[in-house]
Amino acid sequence: QEITQDVVVNHELQEAYDKLKEEFDALQTQSDAATKKIADLEKQAKAERERRAAVTSAEGEKKAAILVAEGKKEATILEAEAEKAAQILRAEAKKEATIREAEGQAEAILAVQRANADGIKLLNESAPSSEVIKLKGLEAFGRAADGKATKIIIPSEIQGLAGLVSGITEVAAEAKKGTEV
Repeated sequence: QEITQDVVVNHELQEAYDKLKEEFDALQTQSDAATKKIADLEKQAKAERERRAAVTSAEGEKKAAILVAEGKKEATILEAEAEKAAQILRAEAKKEATIREAEGQAEAILAVQRANADGIKLLNESAPSSEVIKLKGLEAFGRAADGKATKIIIPSEIQGLAGLVSGITEVAAEAKKGTEV
C-alpha cells in the first residue's frame, strides 16, 4: 500500500506540478504579451513624440522663414523709401543750386547793364565831340582787331578818322624832318 500511496502522492504531485506549470506558462505568456504590449506602447509613444517634434520643428522653421521673408520685405521697402527720399533731397539741392546760380548770373548781368547805363549816362552828360567819339571807336576797333579776326568791317567814321590820323602823322613826321635838317 505504501507503494500505491507513493504512486498516488507522486501522481498528485505531478498533477499539481503540471497545473502550476500551466499557470506559470500562462502567466509567462501573459507577461511576455504584457512586455510586448508595453514595448509597442513605448514605440507608439516615441513615434508620437517624434512626430510632434517634427511638426513643431517644421512649424518653427516655417514661422522663422516667414519672419525672415517679412524682414527682408520690410528692409527692401525701407531701402526703397530711403533711396526715394535721398533722390528727392538730391533733386531739391540741385534745384536750389541751379536757382542760386541763375540768381547770381542775373545779378551779374544786372550789374554789368547798370555799369553800361551809368557809362552811357556819364558820356551823355559830358557831351563828347564827334572827334572823341571817333577816337573811342578807333580804340574799340583796336581791341576788336587783336589778331584773332579773319575779316574786319571798318565803319566809315573810323576810316575818315584813320585818314586824319595818318595825315597828322605824316605832317608831324615832315615837321620833324624839317627841324632836324
